[in-house]
Amino acid sequence: MSELTLTIIRLGLLVLLWIFVFSVVGVLRGDLYGTRVVSRTARKPAPAARRGDGQGAPQKRPKRQPHSTAPRTLVVTGGALTGTSLPLREAGTVIGRNPECALVLDDDFASGRHARIFHRDNAWFVEDLGSTNGTFVGTERLTGPVRVEAGSTLRIGKTVIELRR
Repeated sequence: MSELTLTIIRLGLLVLLWIFVFSVVGVLRGDLYGTRVVSRTARKPAPAARRGDGQGAPQKRPKRQPHSTAPRTLVVTGGALTGTSLPLREAGTVIGRNPECALVLDDDFASGRHARIFHRDNAWFVEDLGSTNGTFVGTERLTGPVRVEAGSTLRIGKTVIELRR
């Protein structure tokens, strides 16, 4: 082999070695620092009286459903988070293992973004977001958005969630 061919092979192997080193460092960094946790506490603006400018924008209250059977909160009744409750939001509530979800599950059988509960046409619906293990309302596995009422139970992996008023 010529001197030029051997030099090119050596440089190629050196580049591959550095790519391997950087990939190992990236994996170790991810293991050491873990997943970035996003704070889910919302900062509320100070009331007009405390701001001192006297011109506070009037706060809008969310519209409540006229139906008495409309759920208002989620309560975890089974699984690692038993006793946890969370108010439903009109814009939707996402449930899963992802730290950015409204209800973060500590369940190996839950997906990152597992299910969503949302409000449409004066009713609440739950839909599966393409999870691997599925979402169940009662004993029925979801195949599309399903209307839910207060008292309905959702099962995501080993976690059981009840919708309450």
